[in-house]
Order: sequence, then C-alpha cells, then structure tokens
Amino acid sequence: MDTPIVTSLFRQLFRHPPCPWRSAAPLSIPLNGARIAVQQQRRTIIAERDDTKRAASDGEWHPKSPFLHIDMTEEFKRYPMVTAAQLASRKERPRRVKMLVRDYIDGCCSDLLIFPHLSGLVLLVDALYNPHYGYFSKHAVIFATKEPFDFTAMKDEMEFHKRLADEYTRFEDELDAKEPNPLRQLWHTPTELFKPYYGEAIARYLVTNYKLSLYPYNDLIIYEMGAGNGTMMSNILNYIREADPDVYNRTKYKVIEISGHLAGLQRKQADSKGHADKIEIVNKSVFDWDTYVPDPCFFLALEVFDNFAHDMIRYDPETEMPYQGIVLCDQYGDFHDFYIPQLDPVAERFLRVRNHVVRSPYEHPLNTPRFIRKLRKMLPAASNLTKPEYIPTKAMMFFDVLRERFPAHRLVMSDFHQLPDSVEGVNAPVVQTRYERETIAVTTPFVQQGYFDILFPTDFEVMDDMYKALTGKLTRVMKHEDFMSKWAYLEETETRCGENPLLGWYKNVSMLSSV
Repeated sequence: MDTPIVTSLFRQLFRHPPCPWRSAAPLSIPLNGARIAVQQQRRTIIAERDDTKRAASDGEWHPKSPFLHIDMTEEFKRYPMVTAAQLASRKERPRRVKMLVRDYIDGCCSDLLIFPHLSGLVLLVDALYNPHYGYFSKHAVIFATKEPFDFTAMKDEMEFHKRLADEYTRFEDELDAKEPNPLRQLWHTPTELFKPYYGEAIARYLVTNYKLSLYPYNDLIIYEMGAGNGTMMSNILNYIREADPDVYNRTKYKVIEISGHLAGLQRKQADSKGHADKIEIVNKSVFDWDTYVPDPCFFLALEVFDNFAHDMIRYDPETEMPYQGIVLCDQYGDFHDFYIPQLDPVAERFLRVRNHVVRSPYEHPLNTPRFIRKLRKMLPAASNLTKPEYIPTKAMMFFDVLRERFPAHRLVMSDFHQLPDSVEGVNAPVVQTRYERETIAVTTPFVQQGYFDILFPTDFEVMDDMYKALTGKLTRVMKHEDFMSKWAYLEETETRCGENPLLGWYKNVSMLSSV
C-alpha cells in the first residue's frame, strides 16, 4: 500500500469529527504495523501551523487550535486556476492550485460540449471521476448478489436485513481473497438489491408509455446514463423480451458510460443475456455528447443526480450579495476555501434562472429576517458570511444537454430528496468513506480525492420547475414508494408477514418523469 497516500488520507479523514452518533473516545488506527491514536475533536475554523504539518507528515497528530491561523491570501493570488487538461492528465493529486468547488467535487471530461451560454467554461475530472485518482475510477465497487433475494420466503424485513448483511460479508470476503483492501468503497443500488423486480417496474413504465403514444410508428429507444454493472439494462430487456416480443424486436438500448471498466462489464452482461444486438455502449461522459438525436427516446438517469457536482455559494447577511466558493490546495495537499463576489457564468445563470422560474418557497440561507441575521453577525466568533448553499449547477447543464441534443426525450430520473448526516449548509452533501468495512461520515466536502463518496440530496420542487423551464416538458414527481406501488408486482417482494422492502426502503427517494 502507498504509505504517503494512506498517511494523507488519514490526515484528511481525522482532521474532522465523524458522525454525531460516534463516541468521543480516541480512535486507534492501524497503519503499517503501528497503531496511531487520533483524538476526535470539534470542528473549528482554523488551520494548522507549518510545524504541526511537518509533525503530522512524520506520524505525529496534533489537534488544531482556534488561536492559530494561516493567511493564504498571497497563495490564493499566486496559485493558478487549473484546467481540465491539466487535471485529466495528472496521475497525482494537484497541489498549489485553486479551482471552483464544482470542479473539485466532480466535473466531466476535458472535451466539454460547449453551448453558447456556457462559452469559455472548463470543467474538471477530480474528486469523483479523475481517471487516475477519482472515487469512481479507483476505489468504488458496486455490490451485487449472485442470485436475487427470495422475498416471499422471508419472514419480515428484519430477515432481509440479516440476509443482506450476510451477502455483503460474502461479497467482500471474495474480493479480499483476491486482493485485500481496507479502503474499498463498496456501495449498493436499489437495482441490485431488488433485481429483477425494480428493473421490471421501470420496464413496465417504459413499455406502457411507449405503446400509448409512440407504437407502432417509432422504435422503443432507451438511453441509460451510468448503467453500473448493467443489471438495470439486462432486467429491462429480459422483461420486454418475455412480456412483449413485438416491442422487444423494436427496442434499442444505448448506454452512456464514463467509466471504461464499467462499460466492459456492461458489454459482458449484454452478451451473457443474449442482448448483444440490442445494445450500444458509448464510453464517454454525457456532457461530451455531440450527436443530435431527433428520435423520440426515453432517458434513464437513476441515482446519478446525487453525484452531480454543485457549486458552493455563501451570502453577505446584510447586503445579500452572493459569493462563490473557490478551493485552494496548498503545498501540503490541504484544502482552504475562499469566496469571491465575481460569480462564474454557470453559477450566475443558475441563480438567475432559479429566481425567475421556481414557484414554491425553498430552503435558502437568507430565509431568516435581516435583523436576525444582523444580530447573529454581532455574536462573538460569528462568520461574516451565511452558511453555505450548494447549488446543482451540473444538473442544470444536464438539462441543457437534453434540450440541445435529445429534444424528443422523455426523462425518468430518481434520487434522494433527503440525506442524513450531511455536512453544514443548505442542500449540503453527505461525505463518507469506508475503512475496514465500516462507513465513516465526515463534516467537510474538502477531503482526499478518490477515497470519499460525495452525495447530494435533490430538491425535486426546484429541479422540477427548472427542468420544465429549460426543456419545455411536462413532468410528474412521485415518491419512490408511490411509483413502485403503481408499476411493480408487489407480491414478488412481499415477505410472509406482509412487509414489503421494495416499498419500505428508499423512502427518502423521489422520481421525476416527463412526457
């Protein structure tokens, strides 16, 4: 294992406290045969002294002091804003640079599809998708069972919990037998937990709406973005082939997949299920899509909005002026956040569009009366800016792609409308990692790239209004439970006592569909 990388990981991880439910007792972490005691501490707005950094790099750990600050103003002036080509080609994490928060969090490939209103914009592959050290590129593994769960044979949801835990252990034991990895980032999706029933519910929705308005004049064309192991794709095609052979003969399934590794798994999945002639896999980011698709099609974006990059905005409590977050990475690899009043075109456009088209009230740092904000500002150690707001600029850009390149699309998206244990702020993400099979949440999005998953909740009311305004489509938003109640065969996932995990799980997920 690369010692400098691991050392840097734990410097980033344990500089911040874990989840609120964890004990405040010191943690004892094994590293290269030794055990390092790390005292958990409360979050403070401070920075380490240089001698503290050198000590930490030599294996010593010191708590931060609120009385010690580092002025990084000169470094902020000198460090360059990094470019997409620079980060995409780097094999090491960048230092002595600065970037937009959305560029740090996620980004897309360097060959960005530019629209007129996005002229000059450059996005980056970094924390999640950098090909050399990004989370999904290096450490993320999708959990999968060998066989579907037999829910009808289970007593209740508690038995499902137990069997799922056993399957998780078996899955990781097999991986560790090949290559042990205490930092493996393992995650699951409803597609894998409830296969094939979840995919079949989506398939029924697609086939029904296709036959209502498009059949027999058009083919059933399905695009799926980020298809993971290819399970959803195979479940949908299996169902259509068995339930409606005539529609299957007219079905075309196209996957847009940024990961070359996952694209290979998806191809093998299609071949093994006999769908090779139905599948086209395009190994690129959807934001690099440069082909105009005039045909009516369904576009699946399931569990992808949570990893779309966001910008960080903070506001002056008195003037209400927005300030955009910039991340500075210093010579030690530590991160510092700065805020500037000059918004880049994408963030400025998002705020302007949201202000004009969103109808219902939504959570915002400036929702409290101004006199209360003034009183808070007078408190000792009060910040001169509001708490952060994370705005989904990347989701807005995705809507632009749909409008410009897929004008006849029908979107089906699902994602979390609420997440627990998020970092501070409005629409703030959950930032978490796994160490020795234990999930650990942290309190900042500025963490070691490649080892942490960053998941954002989706405000479906805001996204619904913005999607309709940017694409001109009519939409419907439903809770996951309501969608599955309508389209799934619930008797297939019901336990003997009448509980249904397909409905009981993912209550914090909503679905948006368009016509």
